[in-house]
Amino acid sequence: MNLSNPFRPGAGHMPPYLAGREAEKDEFLKLLSQTTIMQNLVLTGLRGVGKTVLSETFKPLAQGSGWLWVGTDLSETASISEENIAIRLLTDLSLITSSIPIGVETSHSIGFVQEQKTHEFKTLNFEVLVGIYKNTPGLPTDKLKAALETAWNVMQRSGISKKGIIFAYDEAQNLSDHASKEQYPLSLLLDTFQSIQRKGIPFMLALTGLPTLFPTLVEARTYAERMFRVIFLDKLNEQDVKVAITKPLEGHPMMLSTESIDIICKISGGYPYFVQFICREVYDLFINQYENSKPISVPQQEIIMKLDTDFFAGRWARATDRQRDLLYVVALLENCDTEFSVQEILEKSKELEDAKPFSASHINQMLSTLINSGLIYKNRYGKYSFAVPLLGQFILRQKSQMGIG
Repeated sequence: MNLSNPFRPGAGHMPPYLAGREAEKDEFLKLLSQTTIMQNLVLTGLRGVGKTVLSETFKPLAQGSGWLWVGTDLSETASISEENIAIRLLTDLSLITSSIPIGVETSHSIGFVQEQKTHEFKTLNFEVLVGIYKNTPGLPTDKLKAALETAWNVMQRSGISKKGIIFAYDEAQNLSDHASKEQYPLSLLLDTFQSIQRKGIPFMLALTGLPTLFPTLVEARTYAERMFRVIFLDKLNEQDVKVAITKPLEGHPMMLSTESIDIICKISGGYPYFVQFICREVYDLFINQYENSKPISVPQQEIIMKLDTDFFAGRWARATDRQRDLLYVVALLENCDTEFSVQEILEKSKELEDAKPFSASHINQMLSTLINSGLIYKNRYGKYSFAVPLLGQFILRQKSQMGIG
């Protein structure tokens, strides 16, 4: 009997069945229908919500609609300088242009022999693209626009019949400008794409990242608010969670009971990564219990402890003791899983008899530090949220284990 485990937790790992997300796919298809690019894509959400996986499903949708797709994960190195981000774009573009031939006319003469003209054939490879970039006079944005425009013109002359190119980048929250070093790679990216899109060149940006991404784009260029269609991924509803659990088990000899499925729905909170993680653990245990003729059941506490250790503990370790005190106050808010304000934290801290209260200035300062630690993010409306799903529940468990609260 084959009792292999079909569930696959992991960063960016495609689940055995992608439940829900039909509305998000429809929104992306609308972007693909643009003849002149007016809006680009920002796909955002908390860690574990399935951004990378959904982005990967967008790729065949784009290709099936006649688009070319290039891109990769954006490391912090790519955003260090304007030249770095330009080289990143040209490297990715060269993957689809390096097979396109370009004719280069040359002249030569020997002694009194009449000058002769010949044609050398090259391809629009990385070296040629970088050559265009470096030999174009002006600022880095002028150089990058020249290289991208040349590439599209060559593609059109070569007879490649495509709607356009999507430049897709994951971990795009790493993009930033560096005013202290007089380097503005994020602004360069936005300026370049806005300019070439106004000229009718169908190059579209598809940026995937944490919720800090869109506010960063708008901070760099205010017009970015009109330049992007933001798709915010939230947790799955209960019905989609149940489908994500049951669909991969179709045809398997051992199914999960309705009670087990309900428990997994509750523990996971509807977050796709947690669904895969918990299902993986539960199914492994069920296989072991089945093979050893033991009663099959879901060990809730053990699963939660393993989730705490594997997912939350490393992030929690980044916070100082005083920052943890502040996060505990946030976890006590009824709206800790959505959005909260400095004023709400201030009022809640005053209610705690055994805790040292926080001042508004201290809260602001600590929240800024926690944003840099990846535990909190601030949206463009001045509200704050946990950057990690179900973090509030984890914090309350930690305090309970310490006999606090």
